[in-house]
Amino acid sequence: MIGFQIHQRDRAVDMATVEQFKKLPVANVSDMMSRMYAGGAHLRPMHDGTPMAGPAVTVRCRPGDNLMVHKALDVASTGDVIVVDAGGDLTNAIIGEIMVAYAKKRGLAGIVIHGAIRDSAEIGRGSFPVFAAGVTHRGPYKDGPGEINSIICLGGMTIEPGDLIIGDADGLLCVPFDITQKVYEQTVEKHAVEEKMLADIDAGTYDASWVDARLKALDCTF
Repeated sequence: MIGFQIHQRDRAVDMATVEQFKKLPVANVSDMMSRMYAGGAHLRPMHDGTPMAGPAVTVRCRPGDNLMVHKALDVASTGDVIVVDAGGDLTNAIIGEIMVAYAKKRGLAGIVIHGAIRDSAEIGRGSFPVFAAGVTHRGPYKDGPGEINSIICLGGMTIEPGDLIIGDADGLLCVPFDITQKVYEQTVEKHAVEEKMLADIDAGTYDASWVDARLKALDCTF
């Protein structure tokens, strides 16, 4: 039935790629994607801030209903990130402490909810990555419909099953499957430049002359 389906995922980023991205700040990766991709500033870490990275298992569910999220917990493989489009609705929580404990036990890498969670204090004390848009005590329904491993969109960011999902204290980002290596190589270079800048600031040798050069190029009047 359309809108009530479970699909097989036919590709996913490999674990070697996942491990590479774990070492890089999400902000640097975003810079190398022209700052045009984001899951929405409202999707924030609800855990202790531990970085997250893994291939996406996508879920589209009716706002306030988590039946397909429960199924996704069993469909997902070790190291996967479950990414849920719950419409951004904050009326009912989609997951709570029990589902997070089960996801952790199954070896998943994290959960993203474009919607609300509950048991926020317990989740907040933990290191298992959970990103969500809000918190409410009101629990979910379990009636469906929904889809697993279809294309979803969070805050304008399109996610296909198997794409790389990364997250840290600055937020979430999807790196499309086909460009992960290119983005990684460019991000490594960007990160090295910023590390050099920080070292120069610490040493008192940082050159900020580019600011005046930029203002002059933009015809700013002094």
